Amino acid sequence: MEGEGRQGMSGKKREAKWRPWDLLMRRSTRSLMRASRELEGHALFDRLHGYVYGAFPYLYIGIGTGEHPLARAVGPVASWVLGRAQGASEADGGDSGEAFADGYHGKVVPLEQATQLVTVDEEIRLTDLEQIIPYSRARDIILKNPDHIVVLDCPCRSVRAEPCEPLDVCLIIGEPFASFVADHHPRRSRWIEPEEAVTILREEDERGHVHHAFFKDAMLDRFYAICNCCRCCCGAMQAHRTGVPMLAPSGYVSEVDPALCEGCGACEDVCPFGAVSLRDGHALVNVDTCMGCGVCVSRCERGAMTLRREARKGEPLDIRRLKERFEGKQTGRAAEFG
Repeated sequence: MEGEGRQGMSGKKREAKWRPWDLLMRRSTRSLMRASRELEGHALFDRLHGYVYGAFPYLYIGIGTGEHPLARAVGPVASWVLGRAQGASEADGGDSGEAFADGYHGKVVPLEQATQLVTVDEEIRLTDLEQIIPYSRARDIILKNPDHIVVLDCPCRSVRAEPCEPLDVCLIIGEPFASFVADHHPRRSRWIEPEEAVTILREEDERGHVHHAFFKDAMLDRFYAICNCCRCCCGAMQAHRTGVPMLAPSGYVSEVDPALCEGCGACEDVCPFGAVSLRDGHALVNVDTCMGCGVCVSRCERGAMTLRREARKGEPLDIRRLKERFEGKQTGRAAEFG
Protein backbone atom coordinates (compact mmCIF):
# COMPACT_ATOMS: atom_id res chain seq x y z
CA MET A 1 0.00 0.00 0.00
CA GLU A 2 1.85 3.03 -1.18
CA GLY A 3 0.55 6.27 -2.59
CA GLU A 4 2.17 9.48 -3.71
CA GLY A 5 1.02 12.90 -2.52
CA ARG A 6 1.53 15.26 -5.43
CA GLN A 7 -0.77 18.21 -4.80
CA GLY A 8 0.30 21.47 -3.18
CA MET A 9 -1.56 23.91 -0.96
CA SER A 10 -4.06 26.48 -2.18
CA GLY A 11 -3.90 25.17 -5.73
CA LYS A 12 -0.21 26.05 -6.07
CA LYS A 13 2.01 23.30 -7.42
CA ARG A 14 5.49 23.28 -8.82
CA GLU A 15 7.40 20.65 -10.77
CA ALA A 16 9.61 18.38 -8.65
CA LYS A 17 12.89 17.52 -10.31
CA TRP A 18 14.52 14.12 -9.87
CA ARG A 19 17.73 14.21 -7.83
CA PRO A 20 20.47 11.53 -7.69
CA TRP A 21 20.16 11.05 -3.94
CA ASP A 22 16.53 9.98 -4.44
CA LEU A 23 17.98 6.53 -5.20
CA LEU A 24 19.21 6.30 -1.60
CA MET A 25 15.75 6.91 -0.12
CA ARG A 26 12.94 4.52 0.59
CA ARG A 27 10.02 4.83 -1.78
CA SER A 28 7.80 6.32 0.92
CA THR A 29 10.48 8.90 1.73
CA ARG A 30 10.79 9.83 -1.94
CA SER A 31 7.03 10.30 -2.10
CA LEU A 32 7.04 12.64 0.90
CA MET A 33 10.05 14.60 -0.38
CA ARG A 34 8.53 14.89 -3.86
CA ALA A 35 5.25 16.20 -2.46
CA SER A 36 7.16 18.74 -0.38
CA ARG A 37 9.21 19.95 -3.35
CA GLU A 38 6.02 20.42 -5.37
CA LEU A 39 4.46 22.51 -2.62
CA GLU A 40 4.70 26.26 -3.16
CA GLY A 41 6.54 27.87 -0.26
CA HIS A 42 7.87 24.62 1.22
CA ALA A 43 11.58 25.13 1.85
CA LEU A 44 14.41 22.70 2.51
CA PHE A 45 13.91 23.27 6.24
CA ASP A 46 10.29 22.10 5.92
CA ARG A 47 11.38 18.94 4.11
CA LEU A 48 14.01 18.10 6.71
CA HIS A 49 11.63 18.99 9.52
CA GLY A 50 8.93 16.73 8.05
CA TYR A 51 11.36 13.84 7.69
CA VAL A 52 12.63 14.15 11.27
CA TYR A 53 9.11 14.48 12.66
CA GLY A 54 7.79 11.48 10.72
CA ALA A 55 10.81 9.22 11.11
CA PHE A 56 11.60 10.02 14.76
CA PRO A 57 8.27 11.00 16.40
CA TYR A 58 9.12 9.43 19.75
CA LEU A 59 12.31 11.46 20.04
CA TYR A 60 10.59 14.59 18.68
CA ILE A 61 7.61 14.35 21.04
CA GLY A 62 9.73 13.14 23.94
CA ILE A 63 11.89 16.25 23.73
CA GLY A 64 8.86 18.49 23.18
CA THR A 65 7.08 17.18 26.28
CA GLY A 66 10.22 17.14 28.40
CA GLU A 67 10.05 13.37 28.93
CA HIS A 68 13.14 12.41 26.95
CA PRO A 69 16.55 12.54 28.70
CA LEU A 70 17.79 14.90 25.98
CA ALA A 71 14.97 17.38 26.59
CA ARG A 72 16.92 19.61 28.96
CA ALA A 73 19.88 19.94 26.60
CA VAL A 74 18.16 19.93 23.21
CA GLY A 75 14.77 21.45 24.02
CA PRO A 76 15.82 25.14 24.19
CA VAL A 77 17.86 24.83 20.99
CA ALA A 78 14.99 23.11 19.15
CA SER A 79 12.51 25.75 20.33
CA TRP A 80 14.80 28.55 19.17
CA VAL A 81 15.34 26.97 15.74
CA LEU A 82 11.61 26.39 15.21
CA GLY A 83 10.77 29.87 16.45
CA ARG A 84 13.27 31.48 14.06
CA ALA A 85 12.06 29.36 11.17
CA GLN A 86 8.48 30.42 11.82
CA GLY A 87 9.35 34.08 12.08
CA ALA A 88 8.94 34.73 15.78
CA SER A 89 11.49 36.00 18.27
CA GLU A 90 11.60 38.18 21.29
CA ALA A 91 13.59 40.72 19.29
CA ASP A 92 10.87 41.29 16.69
CA GLY A 93 8.08 41.15 19.23
CA GLY A 94 6.78 37.75 18.15
CA ASP A 95 5.48 35.07 20.48
CA SER A 96 7.35 31.79 20.00
CA GLY A 97 4.47 29.77 21.47
CA GLU A 98 1.97 31.24 19.04
CA ALA A 99 4.41 30.82 16.15
CA PHE A 100 4.89 27.16 17.03
CA ALA A 101 1.12 26.64 17.26
CA ASP A 102 0.59 28.32 13.87
CA GLY A 103 2.53 25.49 12.27
CA TYR A 104 1.46 22.58 14.48
CA HIS A 105 -2.07 22.32 15.84
CA GLY A 106 -5.10 20.16 16.41
CA LYS A 107 -8.79 20.74 15.82
CA VAL A 108 -11.12 19.19 18.37
CA VAL A 109 -13.61 16.93 16.58
CA PRO A 110 -16.53 15.16 18.27
CA LEU A 111 -16.93 11.44 17.57
CA GLU A 112 -19.32 11.79 14.63
CA GLN A 113 -17.02 14.17 12.76
CA ALA A 114 -13.93 12.10 13.55
CA THR A 115 -15.74 9.07 12.13
CA GLN A 116 -16.41 10.98 8.91
CA LEU A 117 -12.69 11.64 8.47
CA VAL A 118 -11.79 7.93 8.53
CA THR A 119 -14.63 6.82 6.25
CA VAL A 120 -14.07 9.20 3.32
CA ASP A 121 -14.48 7.19 0.11
CA GLU A 122 -13.03 9.65 -2.38
CA GLU A 123 -10.07 11.96 -2.68
CA ILE A 124 -10.68 15.43 -1.25
CA ARG A 125 -9.05 18.79 -1.75
CA LEU A 126 -10.23 21.61 0.53
CA THR A 127 -7.88 24.54 1.05
CA ASP A 128 -7.58 27.72 3.12
CA LEU A 129 -10.03 26.62 5.81
CA GLU A 130 -9.26 29.60 8.02
CA GLN A 131 -12.71 29.77 9.64
CA ILE A 132 -12.34 26.15 10.72
CA ILE A 133 -8.59 25.95 11.32
CA PRO A 134 -7.78 29.44 12.72
CA TYR A 135 -4.05 29.48 12.09
CA SER A 136 -1.85 31.16 9.50
CA ARG A 137 -0.38 27.90 8.18
CA ALA A 138 -1.30 24.23 7.86
CA ARG A 139 -5.04 24.48 7.37
CA ASP A 140 -5.73 22.37 4.25
CA ILE A 141 -7.47 19.03 3.96
CA ILE A 142 -6.05 17.18 0.98
CA LEU A 143 -6.84 13.48 1.22
CA LYS A 144 -5.11 11.26 -1.31
CA ASN A 145 -5.95 7.55 -0.92
CA PRO A 146 -8.08 8.31 2.17
CA ASP A 147 -8.68 4.60 2.76
CA HIS A 148 -4.94 4.17 3.41
CA ILE A 149 -4.96 4.27 7.21
CA VAL A 150 -2.18 3.27 9.60
CA VAL A 151 -2.57 3.03 13.36
CA LEU A 152 0.58 4.07 15.23
CA ASP A 153 1.56 3.68 18.86
CA CYS A 154 0.90 7.12 20.31
CA PRO A 155 4.22 8.99 20.74
CA CYS A 156 2.82 11.09 23.58
CA ARG A 157 1.79 8.00 25.56
CA SER A 158 4.85 5.97 24.61
CA VAL A 159 7.33 8.48 26.07
CA ARG A 160 5.61 8.60 29.46
CA ALA A 161 6.89 6.51 32.37
CA GLU A 162 3.36 5.27 33.15
CA PRO A 163 1.34 5.76 29.95
CA CYS A 164 -2.37 5.35 29.46
CA GLU A 165 -3.23 2.26 27.43
CA PRO A 166 -3.75 1.06 24.80
CA LEU A 167 -0.89 2.69 22.92
CA ASP A 168 -2.06 2.03 19.36
CA VAL A 169 -4.55 4.88 18.97
CA CYS A 170 -3.00 7.42 16.56
CA LEU A 171 -4.56 7.22 13.09
CA ILE A 172 -2.41 8.34 10.13
CA ILE A 173 -4.70 9.03 7.19
CA GLY A 174 -3.98 9.21 3.46
CA GLU A 175 -0.82 9.47 1.40
CA PRO A 176 2.07 10.09 1.47
CA PHE A 177 1.83 9.98 5.27
CA ALA A 178 0.41 6.50 5.87
CA SER A 179 3.04 4.71 3.78
CA PHE A 180 5.85 6.78 5.31
CA VAL A 181 4.81 5.92 8.87
CA ALA A 182 4.22 2.23 8.11
CA ASP A 183 7.58 2.01 6.34
CA HIS A 184 9.59 3.71 9.09
CA HIS A 185 7.82 2.18 12.11
CA PRO A 186 7.03 -1.46 11.24
CA ARG A 187 7.07 -2.56 14.90
CA ARG A 188 4.93 0.29 16.18
CA SER A 189 2.34 0.57 13.42
CA ARG A 190 0.05 -1.50 11.21
CA TRP A 191 -2.32 -1.03 8.29
CA ILE A 192 -6.01 -1.06 9.19
CA GLU A 193 -9.32 -0.79 7.38
CA PRO A 194 -11.66 2.20 7.94
CA GLU A 195 -13.97 -0.07 9.96
CA GLU A 196 -11.24 -0.73 12.53
CA ALA A 197 -10.43 2.98 12.63
CA VAL A 198 -14.07 3.65 13.56
CA THR A 199 -13.84 1.03 16.31
CA ILE A 200 -10.70 2.68 17.72
CA LEU A 201 -12.45 6.07 17.75
CA ARG A 202 -15.50 4.68 19.55
CA GLU A 203 -13.43 2.84 22.15
CA GLU A 204 -11.33 5.94 22.83
CA ASP A 205 -14.51 7.99 23.17
CA GLU A 206 -15.76 5.49 25.76
CA ARG A 207 -12.49 5.96 27.66
CA GLY A 208 -13.15 9.70 27.83
CA HIS A 209 -10.41 10.68 25.38
CA VAL A 210 -10.55 13.57 22.91
CA HIS A 211 -10.31 13.27 19.12
CA HIS A 212 -8.02 15.86 17.54
CA ALA A 213 -7.52 16.29 13.79
CA PHE A 214 -3.87 17.31 13.52
CA PHE A 215 -2.30 19.63 10.97
CA LYS A 216 1.40 20.47 10.64
CA ASP A 217 3.48 22.75 8.44
CA ALA A 218 6.19 20.14 7.99
CA MET A 219 3.56 17.58 6.99
CA LEU A 220 2.79 19.40 3.75
CA ASP A 221 0.85 22.16 5.52
CA ARG A 222 -2.21 19.97 5.91
CA PHE A 223 -4.24 17.40 7.86
CA TYR A 224 -2.47 14.08 8.32
CA ALA A 225 -3.72 12.34 11.47
CA ILE A 226 -6.37 11.91 14.12
CA CYS A 227 -4.91 11.60 17.60
CA ASN A 228 -7.07 10.24 20.40
CA CYS A 229 -5.80 12.15 23.38
CA CYS A 230 -5.85 11.70 27.13
CA ARG A 231 -5.25 14.75 29.29
CA CYS A 232 -2.46 13.08 31.27
CA CYS A 233 -0.22 12.09 28.32
CA CYS A 234 -1.09 14.36 25.38
CA GLY A 235 1.63 16.91 24.60
CA ALA A 236 -0.79 19.25 22.81
CA MET A 237 -3.18 19.29 25.77
CA GLN A 238 -0.19 19.88 28.06
CA ALA A 239 0.80 22.85 25.89
CA HIS A 240 -2.81 24.10 25.84
CA ARG A 241 -2.88 24.16 29.64
CA THR A 242 0.28 26.28 29.72
CA GLY A 243 -1.07 28.86 27.28
CA VAL A 244 0.33 27.61 23.95
CA PRO A 245 -2.72 27.74 21.63
CA MET A 246 -2.14 24.40 19.90
CA LEU A 247 -5.79 23.34 20.01
CA ALA A 248 -8.78 24.88 18.26
CA PRO A 249 -12.28 24.27 19.66
CA SER A 250 -14.74 22.10 17.75
CA GLY A 251 -17.24 24.89 17.04
CA TYR A 252 -19.56 23.54 19.73
CA VAL A 253 -19.94 23.89 23.50
CA SER A 254 -21.62 21.61 26.00
CA GLU A 255 -24.99 22.62 27.38
CA VAL A 256 -26.79 21.29 30.45
CA ASP A 257 -30.51 20.64 30.74
CA PRO A 258 -31.23 21.43 34.44
CA ALA A 259 -34.44 19.42 34.32
CA LEU A 260 -32.49 16.25 33.54
CA CYS A 261 -29.28 16.88 35.48
CA GLU A 262 -29.07 15.01 38.81
CA GLY A 263 -25.73 16.49 39.84
CA CYS A 264 -23.94 13.12 39.86
CA GLY A 265 -20.63 14.76 38.88
CA ALA A 266 -19.72 12.26 36.15
CA CYS A 267 -19.30 15.06 33.61
CA GLU A 268 -17.04 17.03 35.95
CA ASP A 269 -14.84 13.97 36.48
CA VAL A 270 -14.34 13.20 32.78
CA CYS A 271 -14.06 16.69 31.25
CA PRO A 272 -10.56 16.76 29.72
CA PHE A 273 -10.43 20.57 29.77
CA GLY A 274 -11.77 21.21 33.28
CA ALA A 275 -14.74 23.11 31.88
CA VAL A 276 -17.49 21.47 33.96
CA SER A 277 -18.14 21.99 37.65
CA LEU A 278 -21.01 21.33 40.06
CA ARG A 279 -22.89 24.22 41.55
CA ASP A 280 -26.11 24.09 43.58
CA GLY A 281 -26.56 20.43 42.70
CA HIS A 282 -26.28 20.86 38.92
CA ALA A 283 -23.52 20.77 36.34
CA LEU A 284 -22.29 24.13 35.12
CA VAL A 285 -20.27 24.57 31.90
CA ASN A 286 -17.64 27.28 31.58
CA VAL A 287 -18.22 28.26 27.94
CA ASP A 288 -14.88 30.05 27.71
CA THR A 289 -12.98 26.89 28.67
CA CYS A 290 -15.17 24.31 26.94
CA MET A 291 -13.65 22.97 23.70
CA GLY A 292 -16.77 21.11 22.58
CA CYS A 293 -15.20 17.64 22.52
CA GLY A 294 -18.42 15.89 23.58
CA VAL A 295 -16.82 13.60 26.16
CA CYS A 296 -19.29 14.73 28.84
CA VAL A 297 -22.20 14.15 26.45
CA SER A 298 -21.26 10.49 25.93
CA ARG A 299 -20.72 9.96 29.65
CA CYS A 300 -24.01 11.49 30.90
CA GLU A 301 -26.41 8.60 31.54
CA ARG A 302 -29.36 10.97 31.97
CA GLY A 303 -28.90 12.66 28.60
CA ALA A 304 -28.64 16.03 30.33
CA MET A 305 -25.59 17.13 28.31
CA THR A 306 -25.73 18.09 24.65
CA LEU A 307 -23.49 19.93 22.19
CA ARG A 308 -24.75 23.16 20.67
CA ARG A 309 -23.18 25.35 18.01
CA GLU A 310 -21.29 28.36 19.31
CA ALA A 311 -20.25 30.85 16.64
CA ARG A 312 -17.35 32.30 18.60
CA LYS A 313 -15.77 28.86 18.76
CA GLY A 314 -15.23 28.76 15.01
CA GLU A 315 -16.77 26.45 12.43
CA PRO A 316 -16.89 22.68 12.92
CA LEU A 317 -14.70 20.38 10.86
CA ASP A 318 -17.64 18.60 9.26
CA ILE A 319 -16.17 16.99 6.17
CA ARG A 320 -19.54 16.12 4.61
CA ARG A 321 -20.86 19.65 4.85
CA LEU A 322 -17.58 21.05 3.60
CA LYS A 323 -17.74 18.76 0.56
CA GLU A 324 -21.34 19.75 -0.12
CA ARG A 325 -20.46 23.43 0.18
CA PHE A 326 -17.50 23.05 -2.17
CA GLU A 327 -19.49 21.04 -4.70
CA GLY A 328 -22.27 23.64 -4.53
CA LYS A 329 -19.79 26.40 -5.35
CA GLN A 330 -18.40 24.38 -8.25
CA THR A 331 -21.90 23.76 -9.61
CA GLY A 332 -22.73 27.47 -9.29
CA ARG A 333 -19.61 28.47 -11.18
CA ALA A 334 -20.32 25.95 -13.93
CA ALA A 335 -23.84 27.29 -14.32
CA GLU A 336 -22.58 30.89 -14.36
CA PHE A 337 -20.11 30.26 -17.15
CA GLY A 338 -22.15 27.62 -18.93
